[in-house]
Amino acid sequence: MGIIDIIDAAFGIVKNVLIPLAFALCLFYFFWGVAKYIRSGAAGDKAAEEGKKVMVWGIVGLFVAFSIWGIIKFIQVELGIPGIGSVSKQ
Repeated sequence: MGIIDIIDAAFGIVKNVLIPLAFALCLFYFFWGVAKYIRSGAAGDKAAEEGKKVMVWGIVGLFVAFSIWGIIKFIQVELGIPGIGSVSKQ
């Protein structure tokens, strides 16, 4: 097992585990805010306001994650860099 195989395995873990996990956590956080808001019942309640804040931050997290992913893909395409996990073996 050479250094290229180790780098390829590390990039594969990032691509196949860490990035989907980040998206899933942001989505879970958003839906947790939705549940808090619905459970509070009263629109002017403190719990409802907290639920709204959690939903907003969940959306912000999703936006940031998608933006970073899009920027990386744009740079890869424009510079002709192969995708993560596809390091050429020579």
